[in-house]
Amino acid sequence: MTRPARIDVHQHVVPPFWAEALSANGGDPSGWHSPKWSPESAIEFMDSQQIATGVLSLTAPSVVGWKPDERRDMAHRVNDYTAALVARNPDRFGNFATLPLPDIDGALAEIEYAFDKLDADGVVLLSNYQGKYLGDILFEPIWAELDRRGAVVFIHPGKPAIPTIDGIPGPITDYPFDTTRTAVQLVLNGVMDRYSRVKVILSHAGGFLPYASHRFAELAPAVRSDVPDTETLLATFRRFYFDTALSSPSGLPSLQAFAGVGQILYGSDYPYAPASVGASFNAKLDAYEGFNATDHAAVNQGNAMRLFERLNSSL
Repeated sequence: MTRPARIDVHQHVVPPFWAEALSANGGDPSGWHSPKWSPESAIEFMDSQQIATGVLSLTAPSVVGWKPDERRDMAHRVNDYTAALVARNPDRFGNFATLPLPDIDGALAEIEYAFDKLDADGVVLLSNYQGKYLGDILFEPIWAELDRRGAVVFIHPGKPAIPTIDGIPGPITDYPFDTTRTAVQLVLNGVMDRYSRVKVILSHAGGFLPYASHRFAELAPAVRSDVPDTETLLATFRRFYFDTALSSPSGLPSLQAFAGVGQILYGSDYPYAPASVGASFNAKLDAYEGFNATDHAAVNQGNAMRLFERLNSSL
């Protein structure tokens, strides 16, 4: 069955100057490799998988490894590069802007530049920066500014501050874990309530948040006096959006039961998930019988169209 053209909220940009400089600036501590990528190869993959638009983001470790005085410049260059791709192909690409965190002042300046000068579609945040998770008080100014703008925020996992397991790179097991950590902290520390105008997308079906949400919501009030009751916590957890990147058929029923179809967005994780892997997961998603035709259309495109007003005019 032919599905509506997809909007991919989890697709990565690999600027050549960033990839070339990465090894000299800490490399990728997760143990993953930087894949070959070009705008042309991205469009070729998109055409093969009925993807109309890929909203591009820089993956972990982003620009964290650069020296503080060089981090702002690299984030700026990445955003300019990605914005130029969007300008040339406004119907094929979008831009989640990179911020030079944990530099708060630099990040605030880049938010202003990205939205006011580059017309970015949102921002990408890592799940943690040097061991500080996004619900930490350090990031309050960032959330306040993003809330003021009603921004879309894509949270991509980073390596947690623990060693990887020998032979198992971080993206295989550690990334879903780190997404879950930051999401739970965002809710328990009240960030999602204080900054409710921000629309937050969690990668990879939210890690194991949908599967273990009741565990978190039941236990937290038992050990903390500063959190809401269980039902309120569950309702707040359900306000996240969740992308389908690398989501297994066995995980989709839990995601659907927890979040509802309206909070689920299509994602591929290209090119860090190779084209063959992306195609495999797309086939599983298309074959998922828990979604009817209307649900498939919403996940593939309709839900994202509500988040990204620009795409309503360019598609």
